[in-house]
Amino acid sequence: MTARRLAAACAAACITAASAADPASLLEPLALPGAGTPWRDALLPAQTLPRTTFEIVQQDGRRALQIVARGAYGNLAHPLPPTTTAPLVLAWRWRVDRFVAASDLARKSGDDAAVKVCVAFDMPDARVPFIERQLLRIARASSDEPLPAATLCYVWDRLLAKGTRIDNAYTRRVRYLVLQGAPLETGVWESERRDLGADFLLAFGDESDQVPPLAAVLVGADADNTQGESKSFIADLTLTR
Repeated sequence: MTARRLAAACAAACITAASAADPASLLEPLALPGAGTPWRDALLPAQTLPRTTFEIVQQDGRRALQIVARGAYGNLAHPLPPTTTAPLVLAWRWRVDRFVAASDLARKSGDDAAVKVCVAFDMPDARVPFIERQLLRIARASSDEPLPAATLCYVWDRLLAKGTRIDNAYTRRVRYLVLQGAPLETGVWESERRDLGADFLLAFGDESDQVPPLAAVLVGADADNTQGESKSFIADLTLTR
């Protein structure tokens, strides 16, 4: 495992404001990086790969973030202050129009996702097994990102069944929960609502029996391992207590 790939798998940042769309939300509405929004790029260290592209569009009558990956890698991250603690509910709507044809989350060579919504937790390093803790330390030394010790990614996968839990093929610091999966449907909106505390314990309960504060929420897609292509949309992303 390279420090670069571990940094990519864990990539996240650290600001918050009320959403204009939902005053109760701890997240700003999905937006492109720039002045006036906390949303920012979260990329590989010194990334030379093509970047996943993001665009705010009107899709099926709703404002949405369009995500396209063509042999690319990239995320948008919304940092959160250290006071962002459970209980918290993350909700959103998403759809996939094109899946990465050769993706397979069980293999490093197939570790691509047409769409993912990730939550980075500020879990104490002392909870991380010794060898993984040293790898995380090395990754942090090579990255400009404040890499978290625990990241849970919700994915819509082309192979795995709904409800599947699987570690990232490169690092157990990132773990996947499949919310939508085989059999596949394209062009269909699905709604999600997740109890982040319960999901953290489901994914990382082997290391911690306490839910740590959130560090960031991320959205993205990647097709860099398979050199494939994907297209997806996310809308109405909110984080509430």
